Amino acid sequence: MSGWYRRNGGVLTLTLHIQPGAKRTDVAGLHGEALKIRLAAPPIEGRANEALLKFIAESFGVPLRQVELKQGGQSRHKVVAITGSTVEPESLLG
Repeated sequence: MSGWYRRNGGVLTLTLHIQPGAKRTDVAGLHGEALKIRLAAPPIEGRANEALLKFIAESFGVPLRQVELKQGGQSRHKVVAITGSTVEPESLLG
């Protein structure tokens, strides 16, 4: 069990550290107790959050409606809940 995610029934909760405005969107590895994700989107008008949720949905093989930003809307530190994914979070670390 790692500190950056937890599974509770069908819901997977991720603790993320976001770096907006990067060259491309990808997983940068672990950052303390969080998974660091670089986003190509700028942190303007919710665009980074939108890009993040899309990236998470694609990475975990679920529709966008099954990914929810639980906290950290204005922060680099975010908590995201994913419903119904069978993807193991460790697989993102490649």
